[in-house]
Amino acid sequence: MTIRPVGGDKPGIEARLPYDRAMMQRLMAAFPRARWREAEGVWFIPGTTAERRLTRFLADQLPDGADHADAKGRDAHEFDPIESRYLEVADELLVRTPYSRTVVEQMHAIPWSWWDAETKTWHVPFRSYDELWRRWPEIEAAARRNEPEERRKRREAEWTPERQRRAALLAAERRRHRYPVLAGDPPPLELPVMTERFGMLVFTGTDGEIADIPDPAGIYAHADPAAGDYVWVRWRRPSLEELIGVWPARAEAGPAEQTRGWWQPTREELRQARRTARIRERLQERRRVDAEAAP
Repeated sequence: MTIRPVGGDKPGIEARLPYDRAMMQRLMAAFPRARWREAEGVWFIPGTTAERRLTRFLADQLPDGADHADAKGRDAHEFDPIESRYLEVADELLVRTPYSRTVVEQMHAIPWSWWDAETKTWHVPFRSYDELWRRWPEIEAAARRNEPEERRKRREAEWTPERQRRAALLAAERRRHRYPVLAGDPPPLELPVMTERFGMLVFTGTDGEIADIPDPAGIYAHADPAAGDYVWVRWRRPSLEELIGVWPARAEAGPAEQTRGWWQPTREELRQARRTARIRERLQERRRVDAEAAP
């Protein structure tokens, strides 16, 4: 947990805080002007007295007997330790694994755990050791499944001739930069939305051409002929700047939203899309620099 004062035109503080769903709700209630900065992975709380007010708020949030609970958790770890290459013991318990949605869900469910984006590490206080120990088998199993070598083995085992044919069709369809959506419920243009097949997209326009449904290759599984006519809409990938300005949906997409072909992304879908966009833009910048440096 770190708190850093910020000056300039907008005085305030940037804070990395332990993730606890209930505490985040109380934080938003206590600091209505607080905003989450996805790019930096911090909360920004404006105001010249923000640091003092947040320090007092966090002191009130700590459970009674937190020091005793931490000491009890250390004793529990020494008596029955979690032995894993994904876990380190320091002032707190440090968890580092390959990316996995299962791991993220499990870590979010552990009280007072928090994610450090700079070191790509989950921090868990010893007071939460019992909950970490209870969830560890699922966390470790998901981490092992997502090791690069294990993922490669699964891909090779699944690479059947039928899958190769379907992959070729999908690649050809992706190069067309088109997507079928319900004609009676078109997506907003020039705004990032979520799709089932290609993830986060920005739709740029349509000529009203009717899409060929049903889809024999199963590429566009969301398209239901019984729902009505579908039209092709052109798309492009969103930039990181565009994604940072998107607010997440309050709930996951329902059947009707999935059938029409697009929906407002959830917080987790946005995080994944922003991570992908950040990597894509870094690669593009690296290629540009290499091209300029080439003789």
